[in-house]
Amino acid sequence: MTPAIVLGLGSSVDYEIVWSSQLIEHLVQRYGITVAELTGATEITDERSLVVSVLGHFRLGVGGERYVASPDVLEAFAAKCERKVTLGGTAVRAGLALSQLNVPVTLHLVGINDHFRGLLPSTCAWITSADHDSTEPHLIVQWNEGARVRVGETELIAPFPNRLIYVNDQPNAEMLLSPDLPQVLSKSSIFLISGLNAMQDARILHQRLKEIRRAMDALPEEAFVYYEDAGFHVQTFSAQVREALLDRIDVYGMNEDEMQAHLGREINLLDPDSIRHALEDLATIIPARTLVIHTKYWVLACGFQPEHYASALEGGVAMASTRYRYGDNFTRSQYAQSAEWPVNQDGAAVSAALSGPGLHAIPTKALSVPMPTTVGLGDSFVGGFLGALTRNGAKV
Repeated sequence: MTPAIVLGLGSSVDYEIVWSSQLIEHLVQRYGITVAELTGATEITDERSLVVSVLGHFRLGVGGERYVASPDVLEAFAAKCERKVTLGGTAVRAGLALSQLNVPVTLHLVGINDHFRGLLPSTCAWITSADHDSTEPHLIVQWNEGARVRVGETELIAPFPNRLIYVNDQPNAEMLLSPDLPQVLSKSSIFLISGLNAMQDARILHQRLKEIRRAMDALPEEAFVYYEDAGFHVQTFSAQVREALLDRIDVYGMNEDEMQAHLGREINLLDPDSIRHALEDLATIIPARTLVIHTKYWVLACGFQPEHYASALEGGVAMASTRYRYGDNFTRSQYAQSAEWPVNQDGAAVSAALSGPGLHAIPTKALSVPMPTTVGLGDSFVGGFLGALTRNGAKV
């Protein structure tokens, strides 16, 4: 029987912005923004500081998730842009990715509205903690490699494609749990925990973590638990989550931005020695049973029996690569073809140098796409990873 997959905990409606250098340059001139301000670390309280934040990340090709003081800032900026309304949150996007392969899942939603009712496919069942309809959109800003923006006399050129997520979302900040969650978990073989990074109040987080632990008591003994990290709006909350849940987590996953945020330093992703040192330091900060890191060049599992996740890593890379190339509406045939796509040669060299006892690494795909999809790649990786586990047995 196919393992039952429960994907939680947060959910969102996303405004995916179509990048416009002309609009950004107009706002740069309007607000008198200078290159010296573009650190990417500014507090976001108005449209000016939002643009400063975008450009600070843009010049480095770095993605992330940031809290915005007022939802009005998001609505005002989005109103100036061409945009597409989609569904988001790691759990939801992982579920949507699996729906393309006709894999059924159950989603835990913290909000509900007509966007969800209209856009969720039939393979995605859901439970929700919401008692009324509401929409708190997340602003998704993405750009292609080589995109250009002029700031004063300086022309910024994006070194990598990437995406930024800007949020002010009370349901995700509170992360109320559905009373139906324990019953759903009692019948599940795979449980994804994600979305806790958006929480804002230490007292509420403490209470919610206790409730999550109680709900997880309903999990069958053989159930597999995957935790996907993210950019915490309140950095100290990350350690609080680990302290509460780490002993119940089988795989602790993250991308390169999150890895570097934990370490407090930039890592050369093409230098095996730097990566080894980073993994040693990361294992001290996050003593997880198994760590999974997914980057633009390679993905890896390290810790307890990482070789058992070989096919899951392949499934994650296949899913993320297919989304990168085709966007939301790829076909099963296109997903199957991903196995034939060439691998990233730099990533292949790093993977070969890294793999050994306690560590299994594989390269990502070498993809050249005029208009790639950069949003949701990590979420799709998680979906592909978990989908592969359903074919191989959930518990490792």
